[in-house]
Amino acid sequence: MGSNRKNSNTNFILQGSLLAVASIISRIVGLVYRIPLTATIGKTGNDFYGTAFSIYNIILIISSYSLPLSVSKLVAAKVGNRRYQDAFRIFKGAMGIAIVSGGLGAVCVYYFADFFTGTLLKTPLSAIALKVLAPTLFVVAILGVLRGFFQGLNTMMPSAISQVAEQIINAIVSVVAAYMLVSYGKKVGAVLGDPEGYAAAYGAAGGTLGTASGAFFALLFMLFVYLVYRRRFMRKVSRDHHKNVAGYGQVLKALLLTIVPVLLSTTVYSLSTLIDQGVFKNIALLQGYEARQISEWWGVYSGQFIVLTNVPISIASALAASSVPSLAAAFHGKEFDKVNAQIEIATRFIMVIAIPSAIGMAILGGPLNRMLFQDNDPSTMYIMMLGTVSIAFFALSTLTNGLLQGIDHMMSPVIHSVISLLVHVLVLIVLMEFFDLHIYAVVIANNIYGLGVCILNAIAIRKHSGARTDLQKTYIIPFFSAVVMGIAVFVSYEACYRLIRSNTAAVLISVCLGVAVYFVVLLRMRGLSEDELRTMPKGDALVRLAHKFHLLHN
Repeated sequence: MGSNRKNSNTNFILQGSLLAVASIISRIVGLVYRIPLTATIGKTGNDFYGTAFSIYNIILIISSYSLPLSVSKLVAAKVGNRRYQDAFRIFKGAMGIAIVSGGLGAVCVYYFADFFTGTLLKTPLSAIALKVLAPTLFVVAILGVLRGFFQGLNTMMPSAISQVAEQIINAIVSVVAAYMLVSYGKKVGAVLGDPEGYAAAYGAAGGTLGTASGAFFALLFMLFVYLVYRRRFMRKVSRDHHKNVAGYGQVLKALLLTIVPVLLSTTVYSLSTLIDQGVFKNIALLQGYEARQISEWWGVYSGQFIVLTNVPISIASALAASSVPSLAAAFHGKEFDKVNAQIEIATRFIMVIAIPSAIGMAILGGPLNRMLFQDNDPSTMYIMMLGTVSIAFFALSTLTNGLLQGIDHMMSPVIHSVISLLVHVLVLIVLMEFFDLHIYAVVIANNIYGLGVCILNAIAIRKHSGARTDLQKTYIIPFFSAVVMGIAVFVSYEACYRLIRSNTAAVLISVCLGVAVYFVVLLRMRGLSEDELRTMPKGDALVRLAHKFHLLHN
């Protein structure tokens, strides 16, 4: 029994690690292509690009974002009970919902793009990029159902491969299209009297064209995988002789009961960015700041800060996605020890990554932006220093949202997000109106939102599952190890930069040193056991390396 539980937990983390690695690769590719993209379209173009995506993300969430998680949860529960007919009906029902909702979302975004960008967010030229994004909503809806289906079957490989391929295509097309469309935009702008503005707007549209192209390629790949696998799955369906097969009305009801809470919680999260942008731009204009300065501030926040901090947060998203099917199966099978063990190990895994990421990025935020975006503005460094603590908060809140959904407390993340959002908006308005903190107010309020969700989710998980977190191993040891790492990184960067006068070399050397110092301290303080280290990507190699340097305790 104990051996089975251990193997199950190991598989759970390995599947999560697979998606996490794919997410990291995707985020790194995304970060790399944003360097030439930002150089091409500038901070103003980043503002147009970010504005288009903030609206796209809201409509995406409403139309289909919750489908993969819902499909994976329901399919996992049915397959766990060998009810393959029901699982297939869930898949077909979800596909029908995706076609309708994705199609409506695409039409809505295309025809109301000018209203969304111009009237609501005071950024009218971003309508060009948003209209290019519109068809992607239909593609992503269908793609999400296919990914959720395979995740429900407890195989993350198709989703992982399609995710990386999608981002690679996105990167290539985005950079090439942006470069070509900037020139075209200058010609259009010369006629209309704003060459720089239209160059940035059309360049941003080139970036969103890459998103559309990547999603379409990923859909083709997932359709190919589905067609290859379909015959094998249909054999299982034909051997399922359960008589009380769920009708499509039941399937629709089950999907909606799962979709709606996930939709509400993710909508609230994305609304925070949209509200931030609306409040920030409107108040800043009333305070007398120039539109170009406001646009540049938001371009740095959405196009540099968010892009950098999303890399480690993506690990939490991947682990949350992989945790839901296995947690749902264990919860419905009344294997509560297994549920608690998975909650504990997932939380520890995330904190071991997120805490040092937050501290390291706070210290190297300025140098990283100089290296990647040629941005020497001191305000960018202050944004990074103030805001990177949100990495830990949002990584944990993302994971705990998934954990609560996995144990059938679907509405808890919604309630917690709404409460945190209300506090967040109040803090943002106060900081802007009474302290005139402009973009820094957005950063601070963002931290408070993430912290609020973390605290409320942690209380709910403890109440509903009984899971107890080892505070020392989960938080204290990683934090202490990260502080030691931070000191080493700061000293290393300053010394290297003074010696070799190269920001890029100093950053790379400091990052490598920081990773080594962190894991040495973490292992020496027993922050990770040998078995836990093995569950990480390339775990066996890490264990061998740790033994070689006598870092693991017997």
